Amino acid sequence: MIAVFLNRITKAPGRSTSPARRVGKILCGASTLLLLAGCDRPAAVAVEERAAQEPAAAETRTAPARREAAPAAPIVQAHRGAGDLAPENTLPTFELGWRMGAIPEADVRLSKDGVPVAFHDDTFARLVKDAPPELRKKGVHDLTWNELSQLDVGSWKGPEYAGQRIPRIADVFALMRGRPERRLYLDIKKVPLEQLAAMAREYGVERQVIVASTRYEYIREWKRLVPESQTLLWMGGTQEKLAGRIEELKATDFADVTQLQIHVQVGDLQSDDPFKPSSAFLREVAGELRRRGILFQTLPWGKHDPVVYAKLMDLGVESFATDDPETTLKAVRAYREKATKPNEPNK
Repeated sequence: MIAVFLNRITKAPGRSTSPARRVGKILCGASTLLLLAGCDRPAAVAVEERAAQEPAAAETRTAPARREAAPAAPIVQAHRGAGDLAPENTLPTFELGWRMGAIPEADVRLSKDGVPVAFHDDTFARLVKDAPPELRKKGVHDLTWNELSQLDVGSWKGPEYAGQRIPRIADVFALMRGRPERRLYLDIKKVPLEQLAAMAREYGVERQVIVASTRYEYIREWKRLVPESQTLLWMGGTQEKLAGRIEELKATDFADVTQLQIHVQVGDLQSDDPFKPSSAFLREVAGELRRRGILFQTLPWGKHDPVVYAKLMDLGVESFATDDPETTLKAVRAYREKATKPNEPNK
C-alpha cells in the first residue's frame, strides 16, 4: 500500500507556488554573531525578590563577552522555516524565511539509509495528506531517502503548496553556500552530530549554522566538533524547573552555550504580569546573560500581539523564536526605532 501511494504521488502533477503571498517588503539581514552564558540566581523565589529591585537598566557588572556587540539587526528565528506562513521544513519555506530577514529553523532527522533531512514530526500523520494508515504510523527513520523524496509535504497546508518535498539538509546547505547572510537554526531531533558537522564543513557553512537542542550534552559535543559555530540551548517548563536548569548550567559557567531560549506562556496582557515564567524571573535571566555578552531569546506561546514583544524587550529579551515572523519582525523593528528616537512625539 505504501509503495502504491508513493507511486501515485510521484506520477501526480506537482505544483509549487511561492508561499510569499502574505509577506510584504521586509528588510533582509540578521548576520551578526551571537553567543551566550549563564544566570546567577539559586531559586525561583529568590529571583522574584531580587529581580524586582534590580531593573534591567541598572546592570553594570561586566564579564568577558561571548559576542562582539549587540545584534545589528533583529534576530528572529522562524519556527520550522517560516512559522505558520508556509509548509514546514521545505526549501521554498526556508527561502521565504531568508527573504523576510529571519533565520529559519530546520528540524533534523535521519532517513533509514542515513541521509539527514528536514522534518519535524515523529510520524507522517499530520504532514502527508491522504497518506494510507500504515504510512501515517511511520516516520522518517522508516523510509529511505528515495522514498522520502516522493512524499508531498505541502498539500496539507493548501492546494497551492502541492508538490513540495522533504529536503535533504545538504540541499539546504547548498542554498547557503557563499551566502553568509543566510543563517540557519538546526534543531537536533535525531542525527549523528559528527555527520552533520562534516556536512557543514563540506559546504562551508559552519559559521552560518546555529545548532539548537534542549539537551546540553548535544551543545557540548557540537562545540567540540565545530568550535567556530554557534549553539542555542532551549528550555521550557515551570519557573521552578527553569531555575533548576539555570543552576545546573552555572556549574559549568554555561560552557559552549552561545544563545539561550526560554519558552514563555503569554496570558492576559492587561494583567499585572502576563508571563509565565514571571517578568521578574525573565528580567533576572536577561541581566545575567547581558553581563556575559549572551543572546537571550524567548519563544512566546499564546499570542502574537506586538505588545507581547514590546513587553518582553522591556525586560531585556533581545531575540525571539516565532510562528509569525512577519508580525515579530515588524514589532522588533518598531521597538528599536522608537528606542533610537525617545523624544519624538507619537504620530
